[in-house]
Amino acid sequence: MIRYTLVCDNGHGFEGWFRSSDSYDAQAASGLVACLACGSVKVTKAMMAPALAKTAASVPDKSRSIAEASASEPVAVPSADVPAMAEPERQLRALMRAVREHVTRTADNVGPRFPEEARRMHYGEAEFRPIYGEASPSEARALVEEGIDVAPLPALPGDLN
Repeated sequence: MIRYTLVCDNGHGFEGWFRSSDSYDAQAASGLVACLACGSVKVTKAMMAPALAKTAASVPDKSRSIAEASASEPVAVPSADVPAMAEPERQLRALMRAVREHVTRTADNVGPRFPEEARRMHYGEAEFRPIYGEASPSEARALVEEGIDVAPLPALPGDLN
C-alpha cells in the first residue's frame, strides 16, 4: 500500500491509501478520489518526503561532533519525534470508522443496485429501509439532483476487505 498526502483545488489536505501509483492515477482520473471536506474530485498529490528505513549506519555516532566528521562522510542529524497523526485527526478517523461500522451492521448492502433501490424507495415503489451500496460519482450526483438524500460512506485504510 502507498500512502499519499493529497490536496484538493480548495486547499484541503488529506491522506489516501492506494495499492499502487497506477491505482491512484486510475482512480483520480475516474473522479473516484474526492476531498473529505468539500467533495471536490480535483485532487492532486502534495509534495512528500520519502519515508526511509533507519539502519545502524544511519544512526549518528554521538561520540563525534559534526565538526569532527569528514566533509565526504554524511552525518545523520536526529529529528524531533513527530506523531504520525494528530489527536483531532485520530478522533475524526475513529468517528468515521464508527459511522461505517454502524451502517454496515444495521443496513442492507444492495451493492451495485444502490441507485436503483434508492430511487424505488424514494418514489414509493419499495418499502423504505436503510441501505448502502455502490454508486459512481455521476450516479450519486443524479440521485442528489432528483432530491434523493444520499451520502458517501466514510472509508479508511483497513476498513475494506
